[in-house]
Amino acid sequence: MNIAALVLVGLVAALHAYFLVLEMFLWTAPRTRAAFGTTAEFAESSKALAANQGLYNGFLAAGLVYGIVAGDPVGFAMRVFFLACVIVAGLYGAATASRRILLVQALPGAVALIAVVLAH
Repeated sequence: MNIAALVLVGLVAALHAYFLVLEMFLWTAPRTRAAFGTTAEFAESSKALAANQGLYNGFLAAGLVYGIVAGDPVGFAMRVFFLACVIVAGLYGAATASRRILLVQALPGAVALIAVVLAH
């Protein structure tokens, strides 16, 4: 069960690394705009805000990776903390931006957190 939990944490970390790339480097690209439902004008005017948001997603990914590689009890605490951050960010995003964020961000974080706690 521990390996499965670590794999799930790794998948959540990879997802947030992907968000970092989309928001920091590909925000104005047509495929990214389509994924986020933005116009070219909005993407251009919000580029700095998106990059900032991408940076935070990178911090979440980094914390999750550290939680995977660090020995316990620190690794366990890091995994729980950063997965909780992912879930809270997903809930807030769903409440303020798009309900789809529940499925894309909060749900994977919750599934990984349950696995981490059960494996501990």
